[in-house]
Amino acid sequence: MTNVLVCVKRVPDSTSEVVLTDDGQAVDGRYAGFTTSAHEECAVELAAQVTGADGGEATVLTLGDDDAVEQLRSSLAVGCHAATHVVAEAHRFGPADVAREIAAVVREHEAAGRSHDLILLGNDAADSGDFQVGIRLAYELGRPVVNGVNQVSVADGVVTAQGAGPEGHETYRVPLPAVVTVLEGGVEPRYPSVQGRMKAKKVAIEQRTPATEPAGPDRVRLLLPPPAPSDVQILGKGADAAPAVVDVLEKLGVLSR
Repeated sequence: MTNVLVCVKRVPDSTSEVVLTDDGQAVDGRYAGFTTSAHEECAVELAAQVTGADGGEATVLTLGDDDAVEQLRSSLAVGCHAATHVVAEAHRFGPADVAREIAAVVREHEAAGRSHDLILLGNDAADSGDFQVGIRLAYELGRPVVNGVNQVSVADGVVTAQGAGPEGHETYRVPLPAVVTVLEGGVEPRYPSVQGRMKAKKVAIEQRTPATEPAGPDRVRLLLPPPAPSDVQILGKGADAAPAVVDVLEKLGVLSR
């Protein structure tokens, strides 16, 4: 039986235009709405699959303000069994701070008899681009870590993690307990059903305050890439533009004479 802790973060929805806060420290989600990143949706799905296969418990954890409960409920609705909410202002916590808070939860749960054999995280933060939490957490707990994989399975106390590497497909096998960071693409996340949402509403969420005062992020500011240049060519108006349209389609290989 494998117990899994999967960590998620409330982030702005990146499917709309990305706007930064005035200080350039974060993505402004006031107009885009908030969601869970695609990496973490896949991590939640993998947690549900691993625990569903051997009868373990999947716990979802987040650090954020009161609104982050929405992301916890969504994870509970698709297969997680329990939830822990570290109530805090997420923008005040850097990657090292977040790793320490997750480690504090793991240690406290273990002291209470709740083990987390496998910890899953998204490969990177969708809003700030930090790739550090998984590695820092593994160092904090003294566990092996595998980064950037998209398939995970557990058997006989060993986690097998697979993903694409610079030389092709890679497979890692490490003993439990372990930490794994997940990239999207290996599994298809399930989405909450009405029944799942109703069940999730009944789950009591464990609430915690931060274990330590955060040092804060070390970033100077975020920068948006310049917009991609685009050229527009007016082919003409009405029927007079037809020959020019045909020429363009021929150049694209859509038509041939």
